[in-house]
Parts: sequence; structure tokens; C-alpha cells
Amino acid sequence: MRLRFNPTPGGWLRAGAIGVLLAAGAVGVTIAANHLAAPATPSAASAAVPAAPAPSADGIALAAPDAAAVRVASSPDAWGGIRTGTEATLSDRVVHYDIDATLDPDKHTVTGRQKLTWRNRSQVAVKSVYLHLYMNAFEGSGSTFFTEKLQRDAAFRSGVDIKEGEWGHIALQSVAQAGARVPWTFVHPDNGPATDHTVVRFDLPAAVAPGASTTLDIDFLTKLPRVMARTGYFGSFHLVGQWFPKIGVLELPGERGATAPRWNVHEFHLNSEFYADFGSYDVRITAPKAYTVGATGERQGAPVEKNGMLTHRYVQGDVHDFAWTADKRTAKPLVDTWTGPGSPPVTITVLYPPEYEASAKPALKASKDSLTYFSNTLGPYPYKTLTVVIPPHNAEEAGGMEYPTFFTAEGYANVDPGTINQYGLDFVTIHEFGHGYFYGILASNEFEEPMLDEGLNEFWDDRMLRDRGQAIFATTPRLRKLGFAPSFPVFDVERLAAPRNDPADPVGQNAYDRLQDIGPVYTRTAILMRDLEARIGKEATERAFKEYYRRWKFRHPSAADLRETLAEVTGQRAAIDAMFDQQVYASARIDDRIGELTSREVLPVPGTRQAGANWVEDKQADLDKRIEDTRAQWKKAHPKAREGTGPYPYRTEVLVRRYGAAVPQTLVVKFADGSSETVRWDANEKWHKFSWTRPTRAVSAELDPQRVHYLDTSKLDDSRTIEADGSASRRWSMDVASVVQYLLSLVANV
Repeated sequence: MRLRFNPTPGGWLRAGAIGVLLAAGAVGVTIAANHLAAPATPSAASAAVPAAPAPSADGIALAAPDAAAVRVASSPDAWGGIRTGTEATLSDRVVHYDIDATLDPDKHTVTGRQKLTWRNRSQVAVKSVYLHLYMNAFEGSGSTFFTEKLQRDAAFRSGVDIKEGEWGHIALQSVAQAGARVPWTFVHPDNGPATDHTVVRFDLPAAVAPGASTTLDIDFLTKLPRVMARTGYFGSFHLVGQWFPKIGVLELPGERGATAPRWNVHEFHLNSEFYADFGSYDVRITAPKAYTVGATGERQGAPVEKNGMLTHRYVQGDVHDFAWTADKRTAKPLVDTWTGPGSPPVTITVLYPPEYEASAKPALKASKDSLTYFSNTLGPYPYKTLTVVIPPHNAEEAGGMEYPTFFTAEGYANVDPGTINQYGLDFVTIHEFGHGYFYGILASNEFEEPMLDEGLNEFWDDRMLRDRGQAIFATTPRLRKLGFAPSFPVFDVERLAAPRNDPADPVGQNAYDRLQDIGPVYTRTAILMRDLEARIGKEATERAFKEYYRRWKFRHPSAADLRETLAEVTGQRAAIDAMFDQQVYASARIDDRIGELTSREVLPVPGTRQAGANWVEDKQADLDKRIEDTRAQWKKAHPKAREGTGPYPYRTEVLVRRYGAAVPQTLVVKFADGSSETVRWDANEKWHKFSWTRPTRAVSAELDPQRVHYLDTSKLDDSRTIEADGSASRRWSMDVASVVQYLLSLVANV
């Protein structure tokens, strides 16, 4: 999912880099058991903490509510061990979903019949299983999602709210195991309000033995909300995500820090997304004949028509989720193919509404470019399809969301080159495709470790833009015609958005328990990974991430698994461990500065000295005359000498100060004769003073000249000059004056 920064109390919304520029003024314009509570009207948010659910008979615990970045690496055989490519399937498939789904586009409901076959990977008999009912986040304001939204006075993404008659829910109508009725109970693994119904426990009539499988027959009815937070409808457009009962993940000892079997099944929080087992899907979607349907996976044959409805069948293995869309306003789909080394031929389909026709071809191109970049720098794309959905006007809430082999982008009526629209469409498309790797194939736990998806994906997206030389053009077509078209390197914009002076949350903190909300997961992770790459080298970084992908694809890695892979492959454990200790498991401030810079002539000084057998006194007046004569003679002999050189040497001192965590620094001091001194400051100390005595005066001193540390609070205090230099302030003053002048001209001519 992509965010945008909103300078109001709403906080972070979709399309962050764009929103940061706009907000900063760079453009100056606004671009109970067995049933569900009735969801007809929103209920008041409950502050009461429900009683802990009665433990299941098998004694298997739930993941802790405050679980976050894992510190202990997973065992080598976690999730069945590294996938070598010789196995019958890409993943160790734990679950199979066989679903019949019928859309009523007028009531905005999906009637579903589901056979869920689940395999018990553990060594203990399982008597209870836990499932997500994510759609219940939208049944009323008493859900965990809306409670957090109200408590934080926060908007979600575009800030659209559900109104009367627009709520959604998922109702379990029947659940059976081998014909026997299965009782269920809503539980609250994260101690959310009693009115949250996003997690349910099924107490099975027959336990599932170790290594055995069971099939649950589930009938359900999903009512979609007015499109919000990754799913819903607007007019005839339907984005159907998180719409079916989905089983949680039973983690085993040695997997993501687990020491005993545990169910990882968190409530649907405001800022968290999804985590599920790999499996296979066979889904039949029935919708009116006039509706264009797109979905996760491969379409199987032609749709079957009956009573004015078409049934479309989609099948996909080795994924952990399934989403689809249906709309009668969809224009003729744009279809193309892509091929790359190690990947099967990929069919790309772009679904778009007529009003956003201009966005279809750019979205297709960005998708193909992403397939090439990610396949070359991480590993081959393993699926045969990719479906890109551009939501219609007024359905922005559906844009910028990822599902396996399927994602939603953003639409613009005009996509002019060199404008914020072009960048926005490009970046959101790249970002949502990138999730197919970090959220999809690597499948980290985004509840507990969002940095492994949102953060690493943001970094790799920025890296792609940087590598192909694409800057952010922070302007609109109208402003561009007026001559105002500033551009910014993408990592510079990420740095602008990242909290650096007072970071409150480690990037490894979970998605929902954060003082500064979810935005820094994107920005600080992208910047700290960019800083790490600058420190250990681009080639080493890419080599390590290729191994991370090879080693952990289809296996749910943890932060500790990323740490160990980076350290082992690069051979730079000290740098990797320091970064994780300071920024992943903690939130250290980086703030090194040039405290003082002096460069003074070393002149003869008054006093007494022994000359042979006698003591003589050098008086100040005599010394002044001698110094004056020596300088005059030297200038006569060196008529073209540079300022800052002369007959006497200079003692240069640089005081460096540290107001945050220790990071390795480089200090460069330049001298008047064009020479320089370069030293390293690697000690864990609050200050250090470097000094040189050289024939010429110093001109400047600069910390971090290679700009390795973008997490540094301010780069403006990284350097000092001996002589005052007003060029920077003059440039910024002229830039600000230009912006004001353009805006006043625009106002005057409207």
C-alpha cells in the first residue's frame, strides 16, 4: 500500500513522496458466538478491554499483542527449508481454498461457498483453528480499525468516511467439518474492543492430527462497504479484497522467533495489513454479463453463461491471498506480454475506466519496467499473470493496493511528461508491483514487521527510480507552462518526509503501536537502507538482497533473517549489526556536526630564548617588524600566491560534535593551495578535535562528503568555511521569491 502525507491531524495517506512535496509548498496547489452483531448503524467505540478468550483445548497460544521485529534468526528448516526449485510446487502449500462467489452489484454483496482445506504442520493435534474476518472492520465504529481511527483522530488514506447505509461486514452462515457443525467464537488477540469481530475461533468436532489435513465447509455473505481502506464499491465498480474467511498462520518453533507452536492471527488494525500461509486457490466468480472481471491468478477457459450471468474461473497456486474486481464501466482492457530470464511468459492486463484512458499505457509501461528491474535485481518473477486495476474517479480509496499477481494503481485524466501526475502514476505502479515481491513472494508478517514489506519495498522502488535517473517533477501542467518545474532526487524527498530530529518508533516496531504512525516505516526504512548501501556498497547490497530473495522466497522471513543474510553475504557484520541495533530494534537519532573550524598562522611569539651562551628576549614590537619584513619578502618572491598562503605555517583545528548515535564518519578538510586532508571518525565519543600544521590556511571542513548518512538530522551543519559564504542563502532566497512570483502571477491571471 502506498501512503500520502497529509499535514492535517489525519497524518499519512497514500502517495507519500508526492504529498510531501505538495504539503511543503513545492508546487503550491493541491494536486458472540455463531452470529455477527447487526451492522446497520455504527456503534460507539468501546474503550473496554474484553475478557481474554477461553483457551482452546489444545493449549496452543496466540502471538503476543505487542509482537514486533524478531531478534532471533529462524532455523534452517523453517517453513520446510529453502525452496530449491526441484520441489513439485513453488511453496510448501499449507491451505487450499475452493470458493464459489456470486456478486450482487446492486446490493454490493458477495454470496460465498468455500471449502477450506488446511494441513497441520505441527507435532501436536490441533483442536481449534483461528480465522480472519477482515471485512468486519467495516461493520461499525466499534471495530478495532475504527476505534483506533477515532482515538487518533486520524484519516485513512484519502480521508473518505463511511456514511449511513455504506457499512460492510462478513456473516458466517454455516461452518461444518465432515458434516458436523462447527461452533465459533469471536476472540481478541490484541485486546481490542469487545465489539471487534475480525478474528474468530473455530472449535473443531474432530482434532487435526500432526501432519493431517481437514476440510471446512463455510457458507458466508460479504457486504462490501463504500470503497474504503483497500476494498469496497463505488457505483458499479467493485474491488473485492479481504472478502472471504481466511485462516491464520500456525507458526512452529524456529519460525520467526517462535519457541512453541502459536497462532499468528492479529485483529484488523488501522495501519496493519495482512499475513497468511501459502496455498492454492480455485475461485469461481459469478457476475452480470455486462461486467468486466479481473482477479488474482490465471483465467481458466471462457466464462460460462447462465441466466444473464457469467461465471469466471481463476486458479493460482503458491500465493497467500486472492482479490478481484468487477465493473460494467471498464473500457476495453489493455493486454501485453513480458518475458525475462528465469520467468515464465507473463500476460499483463490493465483494467481502467474510460475517464482514465490516458493512464493505461503509462501503467502498462511502468509494470513492464518493474518486471524487468525486480527480476534482474532480486530474482525471477514466478507467475504467469499480472493484473493492474485503475479505479474510477471518486474511488481513490481503492487505488494503491497490492494482492498476489493483482494490484490497483492510480488514475489521472492527463499524464503530461515532467509533471507530478507522471511521477505519481509511475511510482504507485512500481510500488504496488514491488509488493508482489516483498509482501507476495517473500510474504513477511506485515502486522508485526511492516518494515520488511512497506519499508524494503519503498527502498527498492526508490532504488529503481534512482538507477534509471528518474527524478520527481514537482509541478502541474499549468505551472510547467509558466516555467516552474523543479525536480528532486527521490531519496531526497524520502529524507524530507522522514522524522530525523526526534524519531519515536523503531522501524522494526509493529504496524499498529506507533507514536508517529505508519509513515516512518516507509521513509525511515528507505533512508536507513539507502545509508547502509552507501556504506557497504551497491554491489554488495544487491548481492545480499538476491540471496535474501533466493533463501527466503515462499518462507516468511523475519527481521533477524534479513539481518543474518545481509551480514553473511556482505561480510560486513559490524555495519549490519550496528544499523539493526540503532534503527531496526531502536530509534536512534543521527546528528554529527562540525562544531568549530579554525586555521591560524603559527607566528613567532614573545619571550626569552637561549642564543649560544646568552639569553635574549624577543619583544613584541621587534617580532611585529620581523613578521612584516618576512611577509613582504615572501610576497615579492611569490607574486601570484593564493590567499591563505605565506611564509608562516597554519595550525588548523576542527572540532566535531556528536548529539546522537555513533556512526562511522569521514571528515575532509580543504586548504587554500588546493590540497586536502581526509580522516575517519569511527570512535564512539561525543566529540573529537583534529589538528594539522600545514603551509597553507584551511578553507573548509566537511563531514560526510559522500552523503552516506541521510538519516542525519541536518546536513546544513555538516560543513563550515573559514570565510562566510552567502551563496546558499542567496540561492534559496531567489528560489522562494520565484515561487511567490509565479503564484502571484497565477492568482492575478485566474
